[in-house]
This record gives sequence, C-alpha cells and structure tokens, in this order.
Amino acid sequence: MDARDRIIVSLDMSDGERARRMVNELCDCILWFKIGLELMNAIGAPQAAGLVKQRKKKLLLDGKFDDIPTTMIGAVRAAASHGADMLTIHASAGWEAIRAAVEARGSAKILGVTVLTSLAGTECLSIFGDTPDRKVLQFAHMLSDSGADGIVCSPQEAREIRQRSKFNSMIIVTPSIRPAWATANDQKRAATPAEAIRAGADFLVIGRPIMQPPKEIGRPSDAVARIVEEITSVK
Repeated sequence: MDARDRIIVSLDMSDGERARRMVNELCDCILWFKIGLELMNAIGAPQAAGLVKQRKKKLLLDGKFDDIPTTMIGAVRAAASHGADMLTIHASAGWEAIRAAVEARGSAKILGVTVLTSLAGTECLSIFGDTPDRKVLQFAHMLSDSGADGIVCSPQEAREIRQRSKFNSMIIVTPSIRPAWATANDQKRAATPAEAIRAGADFLVIGRPIMQPPKEIGRPSDAVARIVEEITSVK
C-alpha cells in the first residue's frame, strides 16, 4: 500500500465550509478522510459525507455506533447509504449488536472501536474493569468472532493484535498519532507515525497535526508530506 493511502485525515470540526476547503487542499495528496460526530452533528451526515465523496475520495464514517441490535442495523444501513467505505461501531455494544452491524454493512467495512485513546490505565479500569491492553485484546476477540472487518485501537495495542494469527485478516486502524513535531493534546496512548506502522497498523487516523500544524511545518499539505516521508522510511 502506498504511504499516502495509509493516512486518514480526520475532519474534526464544526465548520462545513472549512471542511470543504481542507478536502480540496488535500485531495491531491490523500485518499482517505474521516468524518466524526462533530461535523456530522454540525452539518448533517449526508452533507458531511458528500464533501468527501464528491471528490471521489474514500470515507471513514466515525459514528462509533453503540446501541441495541435493531438500532445498529438502521444506523449502519444509513451510514453505508452515505457512501461510507469504512464505518465504526463500538465493541462495547456486545456480540449481538456487532453481528447485526456486520449483517447490515453492505459494501462498507465494519471497524470496532475498543478503548478510546484518551483513556489511561486507571480510568479504563474504572470503566471496563481491566487495563487497556487486556481489554482491547478481549474486544478484538469479540470483533473477530462476530465477523467485523477491523479494529480501532491505540498503537500501543496494535502490536499485540498484529502478532496473533487469529487477527491476520483484520484491518488495524490507529488514532492517537502524533509526529515528534506535534503536541500530544488530549491523547494518552499516542505514538509517532513510524511507531504505529512498525506496530502493525494498516491505517493512521491523524487530525490536529495535519489540520493545525506548527508554523515551522507549514500548511496541512506540508504536514502530510512530512508524515508520508516518515511512513516511507519504515523498513
């Protein structure tokens, strides 16, 4: 896979016109874009998806659906109808809800979100009753056994998943990517692009380091070029 095609630019913003400008600026150097809850709620999911699909780019619709099976079926079908190439559900919805989402996916790929990358060990323990590494692995088994196409986890857990033959066919998508020249912000389990690729990630979700790069880096397209160079350097 070309290094450029492993980057998913996260359009985490509430301004539809700004999102359109960002897609226009980056469409010549990026294949994938992600729209999430902020943009979907600001301008509506069909309109947000249209910003990407009108430029014939690939779309990750990050709704993190987490509901009863019947509702999951309707939500997944609606997301797929917007042209989503991949879409997210939350693994915590459980076996039946994951299976329902998989059955309703159409041509889209179902990715299961595990433990949010903003959670550290203590908070993960209080919510899920276990540490992030153990809980992510448990979710990975649940997703694989339920027929999901991939998993969303931090780069720190990606290596453990990639090393297990059971998950060989699963797509691994890692958010919480921070180049050495970027700030960590609210991400607790972060890694550089090179570290994530070495850990076994297929796709890297990157938002602020591209959308708001440091002045010394330049424009968003310059940030993409730096990240592509870093990915390409991984042997």
